[in-house]
Amino acid sequence: MAIVVGYIPTKEGAAALTRAGEEALLRKTDLVVINSNRDGAGEDSEELSKLGEDLKAQGVTVTVRQLIRGNEPAEDLIAVADELDAELIVIGLRRRTPVGKLILGSNAQRILLDAPCPVLAVKS
Repeated sequence: MAIVVGYIPTKEGAAALTRAGEEALLRKTDLVVINSNRDGAGEDSEELSKLGEDLKAQGVTVTVRQLIRGNEPAEDLIAVADELDAELIVIGLRRRTPVGKLILGSNAQRILLDAPCPVLAVKS
């Protein structure tokens, strides 16, 4: 079993990553960091590697996966959590207006409703 966390380089992503690392240590389980990019414009892989090394230095067993499959981030997180039989998904939340939610949809809502395991939503 593992904890799966969605990461993007924002304050919400950093808050989710921090909390996921704490949960992995507390539960004595592995952490899988997912960076999902629908449009093929992935984050700098050096930056993602550094994140993994920082977590390892804290005692977390971590795997970093950069996914550029053309899926919505919610689809990727749910698929990986299902594949790994994850015990928890951790996501970061940001405040959005009702109109923003209507127009852009909500990855967080999709994850909360469709995840195969409990979801911890972290506000930054």
